[in-house]
Amino acid sequence: MTEIVKQSARALLFDSEQRLVLIRRTKPEQEPYWVAVGGGVEVKDTSVEAALHREVLEELGGRIDRVRQVLVITDDLPGGIGIQHVFIARLTSMDLTHRTGAEFTESGRGTYEVARVPATRDALAGLHLLPPRLAEFAQANLPGLLALVNEEDEADEAP
Repeated sequence: MTEIVKQSARALLFDSEQRLVLIRRTKPEQEPYWVAVGGGVEVKDTSVEAALHREVLEELGGRIDRVRQVLVITDDLPGGIGIQHVFIARLTSMDLTHRTGAEFTESGRGTYEVARVPATRDALAGLHLLPPRLAEFAQANLPGLLALVNEEDEADEAP
């Protein structure tokens, strides 16, 4: 049996203006790239979704709702596999002054710039979004992802 040696939770976050909220990573001597907000599941997390909420709070000082898992990415790692649980969610609030975590305090880790990107295929095509499977999935499914994250709004407006 293959052992899961690492799990992470990431989210394609949509803000109130239907933009994707991503992190632009700049590391010394590397080309900039973009990632979805998220990170590793820790022992203290009660679930993968709880890990996602914690990561959004740490990386953005943010809160989310309308969380839905939409993709699982499996990676071969030394000693087993890594599982990336990918969610979509609506970003309900963000206060960058409340960001915490090693990525903001340890020197040499580069920068973590919050970027709001139009939720269009053209805008996504112009980014170096990692991992590649996430980039491909987001490009192929953007209209459906937007519809899912907005589904409750439409239900609220029904007569």
